[in-house]
Amino acid sequence: MFNLFQRNTAISTKDLAEKLKEPITLLDVRTPEEYRGGHIAKAANYPLNKIDRYQGKEKEVYVICQSGMRSKQAVKILKQKGYEAINVQGGMNRWQGPTRGGK
Repeated sequence: MFNLFQRNTAISTKDLAEKLKEPITLLDVRTPEEYRGGHIAKAANYPLNKIDRYQGKEKEVYVICQSGMRSKQAVKILKQKGYEAINVQGGMNRWQGPTRGGK
């Protein structure tokens, strides 16, 4: 069923950079190894294979991965659980901001 009032479920990395100025929940659904290789400071690592167990208190969550494909899958799962999940298009491949970890 199509919902006219459904909010946009994807944002660009540029828009995410602006959002990060506010307190938001950002989930990085890559593997722990990928996450350690470099991630956005505010991002919590919650691998895709465990996302169905996510139980955050906030309803709005932003989801990022390496390219945007896994985060898209995670958004579908989170929406089924009642979250307002937003996919970060292009993922870490397009992220231009600072990262933590890595070399």
